[in-house]
Amino acid sequence: MTYSVKEMYYTLQGEGAHTGRPAVFLRFAGCNLWSGREEHRAQSVCRFCDTEFVGADGPGGGKFESPGALATAVSKYWPASSAETQPYVVCTGGEPLLQLDAAAIGALHDAGFEIGVESNGTIAAPQGIDWLCISPKGSAKLAQLAGDELKLVYPQAEETAQPGEFEHLSFRHFYLQPLDDPCRDENTRRAVEFCKQNPRWKLSLQTHKYLGIA
Repeated sequence: MTYSVKEMYYTLQGEGAHTGRPAVFLRFAGCNLWSGREEHRAQSVCRFCDTEFVGADGPGGGKFESPGALATAVSKYWPASSAETQPYVVCTGGEPLLQLDAAAIGALHDAGFEIGVESNGTIAAPQGIDWLCISPKGSAKLAQLAGDELKLVYPQAEETAQPGEFEHLSFRHFYLQPLDDPCRDENTRRAVEFCKQNPRWKLSLQTHKYLGIA
């Protein structure tokens, strides 16, 4: 399998349970809920995506013709000086589970990486992922009903994707993340109030945007 990657880079995880953790971000190209093109956004299932995932032309991006080639490329971003810390890679997109398969997971593990995945949950996850974060989008039906972290962008325009719809699912952590649009301050206030009234939910902020890092 050839893996199409938009970009790779080394940074700090900006949101969710691993906020602040150093990680290599492996952003796969493509998504099943939006083409990534602005002219299609209004008709898409997910209309609020804030990432660029079209093509393989970003920093560190490209076409990788084998799992080993992909893992080798990811390894180059982890600092050699951190030998006592297990490397961590976040596989994201777009929708990473369109491409991330057992062979790629095995190659990344062989390279020493702990593997985190950020998915919209519409594709069942393969075995071997160390940290699975699912972020439901609009009316899209979930195929993955268990994991480590459910992170819900809030509020969403659709009357679907409400927090109460997901509380019965088998996740260790439940996060609300304020929608980053022109009403972000009000969205944040609403998310804070919801978490205070429903303490099963915790607040996730996109700290990388506040800090101005990738």
